[in-house]
Amino acid sequence: MSRPEPVFSEPWHAQIFALTVHLNEAGHFAWADWAAAFGATLKRHGLSRELDGGADYFDAWLETLEAFLGERGMAGAAELQKMKAAWEAAYLRTPHGAPVRL
Repeated sequence: MSRPEPVFSEPWHAQIFALTVHLNEAGHFAWADWAAAFGATLKRHGLSRELDGGADYFDAWLETLEAFLGERGMAGAAELQKMKAAWEAAYLRTPHGAPVRL
């Protein structure tokens, strides 16, 4: 019996997807609004090169989510920068192969 291919190539891809779905389901925004914003980001990114649907796709997803949260007053630039710095510090102190935890 063969193992199924993972749906997401990186754990953070699954996490950012799940976070976005959770925020939508909690009523913080309409999915149609999210889809329009994400589509605009993909279109903008795709003007300079063909997107492969991997890391570039989820980089665009993260960029859109950060902007989306900022526009709605849910997370300001300072908060996002603080969180990014905390994740980077956690990543740098985590032994190779171990899960990164804040």
